[in-house]
Order: sequence, then C-alpha cells, then structure tokens
Amino acid sequence: MASGIFAILDDIGALMDDVAVASKVATQKTVGILGDDLAVNAEKATGFLSSRELPVLWSITKGSLLNKLILIPIVLLLNTFLPIAIKCILLLGGFYLAYEGIEKIIEFLFHRDKKEHSVLKHEDEELGEQAEKSKIKAAISTDFILSIEIVIIALSQVLDKRLPVQIMAVTFVSFLATVGVYGFVAIIVRMDDTGFKLIKHSHDKGLISKIGHVLVKALPVIIKAFAVIGTIALILVAGGIFIHNVEYFHHFLPQIPETIKIILLGLAAGLVAFILISISKKIISLFKKRK
Repeated sequence: MASGIFAILDDIGALMDDVAVASKVATQKTVGILGDDLAVNAEKATGFLSSRELPVLWSITKGSLLNKLILIPIVLLLNTFLPIAIKCILLLGGFYLAYEGIEKIIEFLFHRDKKEHSVLKHEDEELGEQAEKSKIKAAISTDFILSIEIVIIALSQVLDKRLPVQIMAVTFVSFLATVGVYGFVAIIVRMDDTGFKLIKHSHDKGLISKIGHVLVKALPVIIKAFAVIGTIALILVAGGIFIHNVEYFHHFLPQIPETIKIILLGLAAGLVAFILISISKKIISLFKKRK
C-alpha cells in the first residue's frame, strides 16, 4: 500500500518536472507576442476617468481570463481532430488585428480634428457608460485574438509531450500572460495617482516630491507612446501571422528582410480588410435607409 502511494507521488513529481520544463520553453517562445500583447492592451486599457481605471481594467482582465478558459480546450481539441482549423482561425485573427491597426492609422492621418471618442470625458453619465462598455468590449475582442496566438504558440512548443503536460503547460503560460500583462498595465495607469500621493506626502519638497512630479508628467507621454507602439504591434502581429502560416508569403521576395515583409503584409491585409468592411458598412447603411 505504502509503495503504491510513493509510486503515485513519484509519478506526480515527474509530471510536475515535465510541466516546469515545458512551461519554461513555452514561456520563452511567447515572450515576443507578450511584448506586443502588453503594448496593445496598455493602449486599449487607458483613456478612462481616473476613478474608473482599475474597475475597467479588472473587467478587461476577467474577460481575458474567460477568453483563455474558452480557447485552451478548443485549441487542444482542434489540434487533435482538425489542425487546419487552427491555421484558419489564426489568419482570420490576423485580418482583424491588421484592420484595427490600419483603422488607427487612418484615423490619425485624416480624423485628428475629431474629438477622441474613446476617452470618457462626457458630461452625460449615460453616454460615458456606453463609451466605457464599448471600449471594454473592444479591448476584450482584441485580447481574444492575441490570446489565440499565445495559446497556439505555447502549444506548439509542447506537442511532443504527454497530453496532461500540454494542458498544464499551456494553462500556466496563458494565466501568466494575463496576470503579467494586466498587472503591469495596472501599475502604468496608476502612475499619476502614485505621483500625486508622493507629492502630497512630501509636502512638495525634496527627492520624493521630484519623483512624484516625474511620475505625473511621465504618464501622458507613456500613454501616447503606447498608442503608437500598440498600433505598430497590431501590424507586426498580423503580418507575423501571415508570414508564418502561409507558405507562399514565407518564401515571397527572399531578398527583402523578414521584418519589412511582416510590416508590408500587415499593412496590406489591414487595407484590404478596411476597404471590405467600409464597403459592407455602406451597403448595410443603404439597405437600412431603403427599409
């Protein structure tokens, strides 16, 4: 009886060792996409009233966890029974991310005079709530696409492992991605409040006060930087999806550096998606007017 229990414990220990090794490898391979994920989601999770930043961020975090809880079993099942479906989902997600990136670029180039619709500065509380819900929904939708990439990349690194190892390693990496990314975003969005508290605590004197002023002044710069980095990340992630999942693009124009090809593919896919969606919106609008 005792030997049986020790054998089970030994098996569990061996399994945990395999999971630890597999998780380490999978985490290393997803670091790049996590950097893009951070840039994109930091930009998505900012622009709210100070009192609503953490509640909104918590809502997005819960949505991100739910995304991964949905995706992990689906990706594992598809990888077993229909591997081609994973590639199709990735490509559709690539078009979505590219569209979002191009939309931001077009808005910056041609609609900068318009009032930023995503920042909650409306006097009307009802409109403010609608804008908040809309931005949360957009952030969770973008997170869903990025989560697909994270889950699939993590899984690709442990395909030679046993199924229990695959499940635990992918789950660990996915959980780490959500906690790490949104935990860091939470720190960023509260920089100004931390700065004001330091200034108040030091009575606006000395080194602590100077640090507080730096934090307060740095936040708007960081938010603007994340807006730019997030847009670039959307294009890069989208282009990377196409170049790594479509054999033709992988070998297309070998004399051009891969990074340039990724950017061009992301921009091209975004323009195609933007044109198609714009035409679809106009057709739907005309159809509604006729009704």
